[in-house]
Amino acid sequence: MKLAGKVAVITGGARGIGHSTAVKFASDGAKVAVCDINPELTQVTLGEIRAAGGEAEGYRVDVTNRAEIAAMVAGVMAKWGRIDCVVNNAGIVMDAQLKNMTDEQFDKVIDINLKGVYNCTRAVVDIMLAQKSGVILTTSSVVGLYGNFGQTNYAASKFAVIGMTKTWARELGRKGIRAIAVCPGFIATPILNQMPPKVLGDMAAKVPLGRLGAPEEIANVFAFLASDEASYINGAVISVDGGMTL
Repeated sequence: MKLAGKVAVITGGARGIGHSTAVKFASDGAKVAVCDINPELTQVTLGEIRAAGGEAEGYRVDVTNRAEIAAMVAGVMAKWGRIDCVVNNAGIVMDAQLKNMTDEQFDKVIDINLKGVYNCTRAVVDIMLAQKSGVILTTSSVVGLYGNFGQTNYAASKFAVIGMTKTWARELGRKGIRAIAVCPGFIATPILNQMPPKVLGDMAAKVPLGRLGAPEEIANVFAFLASDEASYINGAVISVDGGMTL
């Protein structure tokens, strides 16, 4: 169990990639703080983890709300006494072409996808510095590497978290803290459920492996990066996309 004894905070942890990451971390021995704005889905995730013998607690966290983040961090520290990893996974999409995008659409995506990553990392970094160890993992996207039609706001946020990751790797590496960004490609999460089958088929056709990725395939990468097996990986930007960006 490569994460035995470690404590992980996972935002957006009740659905999609976050859910799979929470379940994977717990199965690998980590104690998991499942953070999400949806209490019902959080309970589903906790139930799955606990039924498999894992240890987890749920926290209602809006990553734009520093008071909720602080309360979660205080709760995690009171229960487990340390934070070894934060997985900054909470995020949204509000797509529109530039000529149609509203300020509200732009600001909301930046507030959650970018400022939320800053808020959560800022809330745990002093703990990691005191421990002289920690791992900061952030969900970026292939859109954060190459851009995408109709996603000015999303692309901006995902480019930006890569820049923060590289900066944190430089600032914190000598303090025993690693920072890494993971860039998923087309992943079969619930957000795709509303898309027509033809659109999903066209997406899969763009991937050399010929299929969409599974959330568990991103979770597996996060679990490796959070472990001591990845102890020399710092500042990396890792695409997990089936080769679609070749």
